Amino acid sequence: MAHSAHSMIGVPATLSIALVAWVYARGWLRIRRIAPRSTSVRQLAIFMIGLSSVWIAIGSPLMAFHHQLLTVHMVQHVLLMAVAPPLMLLGAPDLPLRYGVPSRLARRVLQQVLRSQPIEWLERLLMKPVVCWFAPVAALIVWHVPAVFELGVHSPWWHDVQAVSFFATGVLFWMPVVRWRASPVTAGWLIPMYLFAATLPCDALSAFLVFCDRVVYPSYLSAPRLLNVAPLHDQECAGALMWVSVTLIYLVPATVITIQLLSPAWTSPPRVVRATASRPRPFGEAQVG
Repeated sequence: MAHSAHSMIGVPATLSIALVAWVYARGWLRIRRIAPRSTSVRQLAIFMIGLSSVWIAIGSPLMAFHHQLLTVHMVQHVLLMAVAPPLMLLGAPDLPLRYGVPSRLARRVLQQVLRSQPIEWLERLLMKPVVCWFAPVAALIVWHVPAVFELGVHSPWWHDVQAVSFFATGVLFWMPVVRWRASPVTAGWLIPMYLFAATLPCDALSAFLVFCDRVVYPSYLSAPRLLNVAPLHDQECAGALMWVSVTLIYLVPATVITIQLLSPAWTSPPRVVRATASRPRPFGEAQVG
């Protein structure tokens, strides 16, 4: 029987997310006082919307039903991999989170840790586009293998590991997309293809769930029925949800970036492009704010 509660749903998740929101807001206010033009209200709002998406995925009452409906489980996956990460990255969280830590000593220790050679080496490794692309694809495929998926349904610990892996690999995936302006022009043209290629594994999994004539995950056969939805129909709905939502979410930045690359402004001299690429910006728009 599926567990009725787990460590990352409810009060612990809500308190953790509230703490992150407080640290970010505190750092944002400090930076705003020192350099008002270096951050914006829009950045704050975008980050908080992304963080709210994490709460909906792991802390809201809705997620208590993910053992009864695969569709609810799929909503969680989409939020953690395709909605929350790009929004939070567009909120430029690096400096606000660092400056939001209350203790000056803790900030110094954190800065030293982030500048250490092992962390810098790990960052260089993880920031490679190939790693950023394959990590979420591997997480998506592995966690939807029936035997592995059942671990997340029956075990609170494995469910938490699943949620963390979806969010972490989602952040990796969206990093090159959000910061595409920091790359050369030729690399910029690879981002639409990067996004298109990422839809293919999702499309394959979604199509399998939609057109398969049997219930893939046995736990949903014995789960209490909500809204009188048959397990097979629930599975079809879950597959269609992922198919449509992921395609549309990936299509938006791919379209915006392509339009920007084709615009006359992008033909500016390289030094101008480098100057404007010094900070992460939302897809093809000007600096947030």
